[in-house]
Amino acid sequence: MQEAIPAHQRNMRSMLAAWPKIDLHRHLEGSLRLSTLAEIAREHGVDLPSWDLEELRPYVQIVDDPPDFQGFLSKFKLLRRFYSTREAVMRIAYEAVADAATDNVKYLELRFNPVALAKVQGFSYEEVADWVVSAVDKAQRDHDIRVRLIAQIGRDESVAVARQVAEVAAAFQNQGFVGLDLAGDEITYPAQRFAKIFQWAKAQGLHVTVHAAEAGPASNIRDAIELLGADRIGHGVRAMEDLAVMDLVIKHNVTLEMCPTSNLQTGVISKLGQHPLWAYQQVGIPVTINTDDPSISNTTLTDEYLVALRGIGIPLRVIRQMILTAAESAFLPEAERQRLARWFHQALPPVCSSTILPP
Repeated sequence: MQEAIPAHQRNMRSMLAAWPKIDLHRHLEGSLRLSTLAEIAREHGVDLPSWDLEELRPYVQIVDDPPDFQGFLSKFKLLRRFYSTREAVMRIAYEAVADAATDNVKYLELRFNPVALAKVQGFSYEEVADWVVSAVDKAQRDHDIRVRLIAQIGRDESVAVARQVAEVAAAFQNQGFVGLDLAGDEITYPAQRFAKIFQWAKAQGLHVTVHAAEAGPASNIRDAIELLGADRIGHGVRAMEDLAVMDLVIKHNVTLEMCPTSNLQTGVISKLGQHPLWAYQQVGIPVTINTDDPSISNTTLTDEYLVALRGIGIPLRVIRQMILTAAESAFLPEAERQRLARWFHQALPPVCSSTILPP
């Protein structure tokens, strides 16, 4: 029998669920509904370890897995087999946006790897980008949410492939693409070889975010900022290991896209109480709270706010401030970004240090 949730926790969840939210770091490939996987598999003959949803869950979601970075990444191996048709790609993209909207996310930057979506059936990068754009546009019309897209490059890709992905992102700027991301194994594959590509992308008007100092050293953040021109850093958990890097982040006003549950599951932190999210905020580093891969982590942005509040000990007023930081860090033209920040400042309920939390 499932243990009952205490009333005070239900009240807090309800309150945070009602808050308008921003997610700047959410992967499309980590946002697939379990039920959709089974349906696509049946319709298109994808071979699965099991047809039972609960038996399938451990293959694509963190259940009782020990914290492990490579174990977390291994979930994508099965997930990426489902981009088998145009219809499947569009359905998954649409549902990723719809699920965010259900959690009252009002602004979402959804990132995806065109190579991963194209590889299964040999689609072109332009085709999958067009399908994602079409599905996201429809989802925005159907739900009360605004979405922008970020093209992701895997660190293990060749420079030639990375250039192709950057060119697609630049070509699709008028259709919602706002940024370029570098992700993957940051220990084995350094960022330096992609420097010219990211510099070119910035010259075309794209923003840059780079996964750095998640599993790799703090010095990867320096490379991301100084060589790739990063406006934001994905995770950045290990920045705390180098005070000079922390100073660099503050100097350049680079926002960290932090994902507490993911960081725990990958073993980047050993317990939530050690997460640097609150410490970074206190020393003046711009930080935001995000989901990373909601399906793999079995989380929502509401859950992440609760984790920050209860698990890390961040005051409610500071979580509110982190949402405003996310608005101010959105990959939008300056005037649009200012309007977004003003809207959130007005839409979020006021919270002061004396606010009494729901009983």
